[in-house]
Amino acid sequence: MRFLKTFKKPLSAAEEADYISAMQKGNKEVAAEAKEVLIERNLRLVAHIAKKYCNADEDLEDLISIGTIGLIKAVSSFDADKGKLSTYASRCIDNELLMLLRTKKKTAKEVSLYEPIGIDREGNEINLLDIIEHEQTDILDRMELYDKTQKLSGLFMKVLSDREREIIFLRYGLVSGNEVTQREIGELLSISRSYVSRIEKKALRKLREGFEKEI
Repeated sequence: MRFLKTFKKPLSAAEEADYISAMQKGNKEVAAEAKEVLIERNLRLVAHIAKKYCNADEDLEDLISIGTIGLIKAVSSFDADKGKLSTYASRCIDNELLMLLRTKKKTAKEVSLYEPIGIDREGNEINLLDIIEHEQTDILDRMELYDKTQKLSGLFMKVLSDREREIIFLRYGLVSGNEVTQREIGELLSISRSYVSRIEKKALRKLREGFEKEI
């Protein structure tokens, strides 16, 4: 497919082995660079797997974004003694996409607060949220909230590292809708709970500082 041309070619087996070794045995800077290359050169794998789910009424770019989170998890936790990175990454990417679809399927069965239930005397559409809330939300407040949300969303890619972004996504359930404890994240990424806590605090501080500069 045409979009695959935007992704770099996969590494050879020898190149991949060298980068995995550098990521796991090199110093902090070398390891971070090696990890970035491994993720970048395996994005084609994410795209190929994401294509399988296109008939689930999901946008392909969104699927690739979610699949990339699975790839990041795979690269971060890969053990070269247990097989090939591509095989392990495929499972992680599939799991991330399936989790997304299961969550959306469950949500779809629930009655949305924004589901239209009729119109008022002036012909305006009424939803369940209008009935539950006794006070109308000022349209300017809603616009301001939306604007701030958009700015914050952009900061995730702008100011956070891959590791910080991954931990924040997991910690607050920003992708799956299910929050993950610091201990569980530590086990998933093979790091201590206290280290997860430090990364989380640093990421939140960076987001706050970046947000304050934006407003």
